[in-house]
Amino acid sequence: MNKTNIFRVLGIAAVSAMMFTSCNNSAPKMDEKSESSSPAGTTDMKIAFVEVDSIMSQYKYCKEYSLILQKKSNNARNTLTAKGKQLQAAAANFQQKLQNNGFASREQAASVQAAIQRQDQDLQELQNRLGSELDAETAKFNKSLRDSIQNFLKDYNKTKKYDLIISKAGDNILYADKKHDITQDVINGLNKRYKSTIKEK
Repeated sequence: MNKTNIFRVLGIAAVSAMMFTSCNNSAPKMDEKSESSSPAGTTDMKIAFVEVDSIMSQYKYCKEYSLILQKKSNNARNTLTAKGKQLQAAAANFQQKLQNNGFASREQAASVQAAIQRQDQDLQELQNRLGSELDAETAKFNKSLRDSIQNFLKDYNKTKKYDLIISKAGDNILYADKKHDITQDVINGLNKRYKSTIKEK
C-alpha cells in the first residue's frame, strides 16, 4: 500500500477543484492592459489569483496536517510490513515442514494451511481498513481546508471587491500579471486566523 504522497496529491487536487468555484474548464484570459481599478461604467472585471502550491506549503494548517497524515501513513505501512513478514515466515515454515514430512497427518497439514490462508485474508482486510481510514482522514482534511479558505476569502473580499478569484496550480493559467497575485495576502490572513490544535510537547 503506497499512501505516502496521498496528502500532497489529494490536497492539491481538492484545493484546485474547489478553492475558487468561479473558474471553469477553460483557462481565463488575463487582460494585460487592464487597470487595477476600473472606471465606473466599464465592464472590466477585477480579477485576482492565488498560487495553490504556496498555500499548501506555507499555510500552517496544511503543514501541521501534512505531518499528521504522514505519521499515520508511516504507521500503517510499518504495521502491514511487519504482519506481511510474519505471514511469509509462516508460509515458508509450512512449506519446509511439508517437504520434510514434518506433519503427523494430512489433517494437521491442512489445518496449518487453513490458518495461513486466514492470516493472509486478515492481512488483506487490515490493508483495506487502514487505507480507508487514511482516505477518510484525508477527505476530512480537504473539507476543512476548503471551508477555511472559502470563509477567509468571503471576509477578505468584503473590502477587496474582486469579481473573480482564480486558483493557479502549475500551468493551468498560461499568463497572469503579478499585480493580480494575492497569494501572500491570503496566506498571511489564513495563518493569522489559524489556531493550532496540536499540543506542543
